[in-house]
Amino acid sequence: MDNKTEEFYRRLTEELAGSADWPALYLFKFIVPTDDSKVLAVENAFNNLGAVIETTKSKTGKYTSVSINVKMQGPEAIVAKYKELSTIEGIISL
Repeated sequence: MDNKTEEFYRRLTEELAGSADWPALYLFKFIVPTDDSKVLAVENAFNNLGAVIETTKSKTGKYTSVSINVKMQGPEAIVAKYKELSTIEGIISL
């Protein structure tokens, strides 16, 4: 991972640490190319966590928005999920 990406995750961890009492609900939002395997990969990353997952296709159908509301243990767990999902080709984390 490059320095810019590491710096982003470090700042995110710091911001999250002061934003809530953990564990707490966290809303992940991703945009992925509309491909069943990619959408399923995002959904599967949150299996067995009690997540509420909503998907919405774009008007053109090229992209799918995936919103995941899930109770997370802390900032480190959130950053770990972002890093885990960053390996999916074409994913955009919001």
